[in-house]
Formats: sequence, structure tokens, C-alpha cells
Amino acid sequence: MIKALIERVLPRKKPLRVEHSGSALGLSPARMSRNAVQVCDKLQRAGYEAWIVGGAVRDALLGAQPKDFDVATNATPEQVRHEFRRAFIIGRRFKLVHVMFGDETIEVSTFRSNRGGEVASDETGRITSDNVYGTQVEDAARRDFTINALYYDPIHDIVVDYMGGLKDVERRTLRLIGRAETRYREDPVRMLRAVRLAVKLRCTVARGTATPIREHAELIRNVPPARLFDEIQKLLLSGYARDTLAELRRHGLAEGLLPLLDLIYQQPGGQRFIELALDNTDQRVRDDKPVSPAFLFASLLWHEVVKRWAEIESRGEHRIPALLQAMEEVLDEQRETITLPQRFAGITREIWLMQPRFEQRTTKAALRMVEQQRFRAAYDFLLLRAAAGEIEQELADWWTHFIESDPEIRAELIAQRQRAQRQHESGPRDGQGRRRRSRGGRARQRGERSAADGGPDVLAPENDA
Repeated sequence: MIKALIERVLPRKKPLRVEHSGSALGLSPARMSRNAVQVCDKLQRAGYEAWIVGGAVRDALLGAQPKDFDVATNATPEQVRHEFRRAFIIGRRFKLVHVMFGDETIEVSTFRSNRGGEVASDETGRITSDNVYGTQVEDAARRDFTINALYYDPIHDIVVDYMGGLKDVERRTLRLIGRAETRYREDPVRMLRAVRLAVKLRCTVARGTATPIREHAELIRNVPPARLFDEIQKLLLSGYARDTLAELRRHGLAEGLLPLLDLIYQQPGGQRFIELALDNTDQRVRDDKPVSPAFLFASLLWHEVVKRWAEIESRGEHRIPALLQAMEEVLDEQRETITLPQRFAGITREIWLMQPRFEQRTTKAALRMVEQQRFRAAYDFLLLRAAAGEIEQELADWWTHFIESDPEIRAELIAQRQRAQRQHESGPRDGQGRRRRSRGGRARQRGERSAADGGPDVLAPENDA
């Protein structure tokens, strides 16, 4: 409290503006997005300042290929929108402009200030509105890390550094700008971002930035669920998800991030299963292959679903209804912390629901399975379960052979399974030579076969909207 009061009362030392040649640092317009350079050029021609800022500059200086390009300017959102034909103002906490170029979106923000009394915050200190425009130096002071506060003008080949970001780039150090406790209270997501960026960029987190994280981990619960999901999606699709989740747990953030994560890791086989899923996803990201957040969430939550499924079945519920109930219970609990968009939740459900159907290999249901929209994702999930030792490898191998075969061979594979099942099921007979079967057993088998064969309510496609 006293420190915060002193910081407000006493004048702060004004950051020193240091300019460098971009080309001398290895930067050039060719390494940037052509569209981001075009945005800077057009805004400058209109009389405004315009700089590429943040992750693109940081990544280029660290030797990585920049992917996301943000532009900072002294033009207001309304002025930016006026300069571009396809530009849209978005945002509640603060306004941004998205300038559209085909498949690429350039995010343009107006220089902002943290001038006291003009920024709205809640009782925990989290900033809820800061549409307070300022100068470039004020904008630099309100950014999160020093290495993210570097401004590059691709038109005039200038890099501006106010916060010592270039020195931290050279040292590969991640350091918060300002007092860590205050900055984490302003935006708790910065704690997640610090861990994610440190792992991704192979940086060391400065002690003053790392130490307060465990103490303030509870602040994550104050983050709106939709915004938390956006940050988790970045984390899971960073290409370093496994290492990042391990670091989050080490810093005491796992429970606040994913309430079921610690429980999942503690379950027999759960850690192996999740690590395989994360490794597979990380490799696909690094290879520039498509990845699905829905698949990852299906993997992270699967063992909790399995646990609930078994508990519900033990109370006498039939297998498929028990799975449906377990799925909804787990997803409902997750929504308390993270808003999983319905388009992802629907895909996650379908992946889970198709797992018991893979066991049905003796009817035409197997032929219909491969026509399902989510079959490939569900099949990849089956392979993951086999690799983790959760199911027999023979089941995964059979389906691999099945989908790689032509229709005639598929029919023969089903016939082979039917013959094998008949031999397996041959057992004690009654006096008339019929196999004994309880009435309850017959009813349960009929119910499960109906569900496995794709009854009307089992795999209804979700609305991706």
C-alpha cells in the first residue's frame, strides 16, 4: 500500500529514448509482414506515427520467424478505420482496429497511457477499461515485458527502445516493466504469459518477475472465462505446450488455469496419456500442420470423463447414457473457469462419444463410422489411447487396417470379426442347444448395440457456429 502510494506521489524518472538502426540489428521490411509494412506506410503518409511493435519485433531479434504483426500509432481507432477500406473497431477493455488483408489481420492499437485516475479497475486492481490515449513513451511504459516494448519503423529503418528491451533480448531475459505485484494485479494473465513466453523463447524469467507469481496465482480466478480461454489456446498451440504446462504447475498456476489438471496428472495412466497428446500437438505446430484445440481439450479432460463414467455405470446406469452424463458433468465444471466455445465443446463430445463405437467391429456400423465428420479426430484419439496403454493395440491396428483397405477387404475384415465373435460367445447351452443368456443381459446388449450403431441421438452433429 505504502509503496503504491509513493509511486503515485513521487515523480517517476522519465524513460530514455534510445534509437538504433533496424538493419544494424538484423531487421528489415522483408522479415516483416508486407501488410503490416503497408499499414505503417499508409498511416505515415496520412500524417500519423506508425510502428510495428511487440512480438514481431521481439521474435525477429531473437532469430525466430515472426508470425503475428501488431502496429502501434498515435492515430485514434476512428482515424485508423477511416484510412482503410476493410477495418473494424473491436474490444471492450480497450479499443483496437483490425485491418483485414485476405487471410491476414493486422491489429492496430493507439498509443496508451496509465495516467492515474483515468483508468478503471476492479477491487483486486485488475484494469477493466483503459481507453486513455497517450504518447509513445507512455505506451512503452504500460506494456508488459521489456522485450515487448520495442518499436520498429520499417519505412525509416528505426528501432526505438525506452525500457532496456534490447539488453534483455541480448541476455534472453524476460522482465516485467514496473512493479510485478502491481502489473499482475492489473492483468493476471501476465503471469501465464510470462511462463509461456519464457518456455517458447528459451528465456530466463528475471527473479523479480518470477518470484511473485506463486503468491498471486489466485488472481487468475478473477480473469473472465472467455479471455482465459484465449490465453490457454495460445499456450496449448504454442508448440511448447507440454513444457509450459509443467512450468505452470511449478509456479502454482495449474489449479487456477485448469482445475482438473492436477487431478488428471495424479490418475494412473493420466500423465502418460496427456504427455503423448501434448507431444503430438507440439510436433504438429512446429511442422506447421493443422491442430485442433478441441482435440487437446478432449485429451486433457478424458481421464476425468472415464472416472465419472465408471462411477455412474457402477450405480446401474447403462453404458452410453452413463458416458453422456459423465461428459456433461466434466464440461460443466470446466465452464466455471474457462469458457470453452460451443464449436469446440461439440467436437470434444463427438470425439468422446465415438470411442465406445470403435469396439463395434462386427456390423455395418463400422462402415458408417468412417463416414462420420469427426472420424479422423476420433481415430487419432483412439491411437493415442492405444499408445498410452489404455486399450489393446490390436483394436487400433484393426481400425488402421480397415480405413486403409478397399471396400471388399473391409467387408472381409468385418466378416472375420463376426466369426471370431461367434466362436468367443459360444458357451454353455440349454437343453435345446441354445446359449444361455439372462434377460437383463439381452436387454443391455440390445441397448448398447443400438447406441453403438448410431442411434438418432448419439452422434448428432454439433452446430459449429
